[in-house]
Amino acid sequence: MARWCHAHRLVVLVLWVGALFGLGAAGTSAGTDYSNVLSLPDTDSTRAYDLMTKAFPERSGDTDTVVWRVDEGASVRDKDVRSRIEPALKDIAGMKGVGEVVGPYASKKAGASKKAGASKKAGASKKEGASKKEGASKKEGGSKKAGASKEAGASKKAGAAQISENGRIAYAQVTFTEQANSVPKDLVQDVVDTAQNAERGGLQVELGGQAITRIQEPPTGTSELVGIAAAAVVLFLAFGSLFAMVLPIVIAVFGVGLGMLSTMLLSHVTDIPEVAPLLGSLIGLGVGIDYALFIVTRHRRGILRGMEPRDAAMQALNTSGRAVLFAGGTVCIALAGMLVMNMRFLDGVVIAASLTVILSVLAAVTLLPALLGLLGPRVLSRRQRRRLAATGPDPAEASGLAARWSSYVQKRPRSIAALAFVVMAFLALPLLSLRLGATDQGNHQESTTTRQAYDMLADGFGPGFNGPLQVVAEETDTGGLAERIRSTEGVAQVAAAPPSDGISVINVVPTTSPQSEETDQLIDRLRGDVIPEAGVEAHVGGVTAVFKDFAAVTGDRLPYFVGAIIALGFLLLLIAFRSLVVPLTAALMNLIAAAASFGVLVAVFQWGWGTELIGVGKEGPITAFLPVIMLSLLFGLSMDYQVFLVSRMHEEWVHTKDNARAVRVGLAETSRVINCAALIMICVFSAFVLSGDMEGAMAGIGLAAAVALDAFILRTALVPAAMQLLGRANWWLPAGLEKRLPHLAVEPREEPEQAPSETVPHARVEPNGPGTASVGMASVGTASVVHGFIRTVEGDPVPDATLTLLSKGGRKLDRVTSLADGSYIVAAPSAGAYLLAATAPGYASRARHIMVADEPLVYDMELAPGEVDAVN
Repeated sequence: MARWCHAHRLVVLVLWVGALFGLGAAGTSAGTDYSNVLSLPDTDSTRAYDLMTKAFPERSGDTDTVVWRVDEGASVRDKDVRSRIEPALKDIAGMKGVGEVVGPYASKKAGASKKAGASKKAGASKKEGASKKEGASKKEGGSKKAGASKEAGASKKAGAAQISENGRIAYAQVTFTEQANSVPKDLVQDVVDTAQNAERGGLQVELGGQAITRIQEPPTGTSELVGIAAAAVVLFLAFGSLFAMVLPIVIAVFGVGLGMLSTMLLSHVTDIPEVAPLLGSLIGLGVGIDYALFIVTRHRRGILRGMEPRDAAMQALNTSGRAVLFAGGTVCIALAGMLVMNMRFLDGVVIAASLTVILSVLAAVTLLPALLGLLGPRVLSRRQRRRLAATGPDPAEASGLAARWSSYVQKRPRSIAALAFVVMAFLALPLLSLRLGATDQGNHQESTTTRQAYDMLADGFGPGFNGPLQVVAEETDTGGLAERIRSTEGVAQVAAAPPSDGISVINVVPTTSPQSEETDQLIDRLRGDVIPEAGVEAHVGGVTAVFKDFAAVTGDRLPYFVGAIIALGFLLLLIAFRSLVVPLTAALMNLIAAAASFGVLVAVFQWGWGTELIGVGKEGPITAFLPVIMLSLLFGLSMDYQVFLVSRMHEEWVHTKDNARAVRVGLAETSRVINCAALIMICVFSAFVLSGDMEGAMAGIGLAAAVALDAFILRTALVPAAMQLLGRANWWLPAGLEKRLPHLAVEPREEPEQAPSETVPHARVEPNGPGTASVGMASVGTASVVHGFIRTVEGDPVPDATLTLLSKGGRKLDRVTSLADGSYIVAAPSAGAYLLAATAPGYASRARHIMVADEPLVYDMELAPGEVDAVN
């Protein structure tokens, strides 16, 4: 497939561009129809919701709130206040797209109060419904002295219910004709401007609600653009080439663009929550850039080692491309694990995120080879192209900082493993105080109008006013139940709406905020004690109760979810690496990374550490559905890094059967690209703090922390240190299991270029010490390797020594540079006789004849300073 895409690159490019523009046109014309279905089957809040929708069919539009406050000593009933607020409310009511406006002063649409009782925001409108039941509507009708009547004690009137006891705060409800996500932003802005134009000295006007929240959000795509810009900087620093930098970004843009447009269209045929496209773009940008980065890095390495661009592209797709397919599959499987939770809300997230990942993988293995074909050698920087022409191909061995760190880890595996574990355990400590719940406009930044409206309502009508509860019963006589609820600890206000279709709704305002633990305890008291003692079959609903049930169900089902994705990941790694220890290590590391990342999340968003620095609002509980989503993404991404790291180690183990060398070479050759990929993901995820969505900010910070800890501590320190300590046990697999497991090649070995056959004795070489070897019989015809150490006479390693493997006729077959510990490995194309030469600055050159068979040859050499040596 990669070869066809490379050869027909213009066709592939046209098909991808056509798909992007075609879906873009379809998505623009169709629009979106996202829906947040937070109800759960077989929960008390869902039963309450079902009864509410049966008795009070939902209105066509969402209801937002205009709140105003006067300075101390004044009253919202004052004539000069009313003279500014009433005209503003009248202007808002006359706007096209506004259904009704219900305020505390004389309302022309008093008949709408019964409808208001059916609103999801019944906590505000309940008093409208209650006023009819109390018979106050007749007293209210036509009276121009609402303020005076309130003073007289008629506090149950509709108007009085919307004015605080101290008379300083009042609110009006603005109902749009459409749902919040369909209300034009221009209309919302007009409502905000009209209301706030009524402000003057001593009169503050703020607005709250879902529609109002929309105009506070940054422009669509801001977080994505910031993340892409940061990733571009990292890519340019890593590659030093503009074209190489652009390739991963183009792949991610195509994958995420098509994924989001497809999600828009799917929202018309299935329930997709509003947060799904945000999370889809978050994970899509991360994996799209990373997958392309792995392939481009392998492609560039092939060219730098002397391959033609076309051959390098084929090799990159056949090796790293296979790993990308495997890694993308593991991410999708981890995401699909959310289906175990049996929550309709998460089904849409699975669809959006999985679709974006699939399209990103498809772009990486089809569009990327086409673009590589268009660029050719220009994927290298000019400096790299000049160096390649002047000095020839690079050595096959990795060198530099990554190699030195790899050697350091092997020298001190116990201390590094212990330090890494202590750091991760310390970061995981806040997890012990994790509390799941819901975020609302009280968590917005203090400068936003929605946060100020929220605080004003809480100040004027009590903390629980922003999160009322609805007790729903299939009975018309609920007076006794209402009285019991009114006398319950933690209840501030109780108002019963007129029954409809044999169903009664009692609106309950708690004394504490929606996010308070005391509110959760009140819900438990109502369900466990108050309602059963009243002898009435009733259910407690409302947004606060829904999120409480959501958190409870999440906590109950989370162990099954974690067990499912760990078991599946274990099975995949078991098949891929033919080992029991490697997948066990991966599972343990994933759990450690998850615990530490959630510890960071709790510290930032629940404890409020650094919230002002990152620009998010007040601290609160962790959103109930976030652990499931984060664990899916985290396990998928962690599996990616594990695959790329261990596949290189496994490849080296298969060649040499030397665990120490496998760990050292695997870490040296992959740590740089893994760290670069992680840095890109951190930039992309952190940018979602700018999304204007609290859940998006939580997911972004949580995943950025998870990726940083996973890549910089686990994969480059704890995992290699543990594998060094475990030794050959890393690759143990019972013989019976080995026979039964299917074979799955994640990243096949790159075969060295074949040299012409030479007639040589059949030999096998066994080391007898530095510079010596004994010969035994073995078969000929398969490629093998020579590896060992370059040391001084005193036994010290010689780093950066150049080793060259020459054929019997003197043709260079392979050239490498020794690592920091003096180790090296060269590839021999077939069994036979070769010449191995070693040179290093300050040391005399040395060469040895060696005999290579089809098995790895361990061969050490000594270099002495100032010594002149001849070829044996």
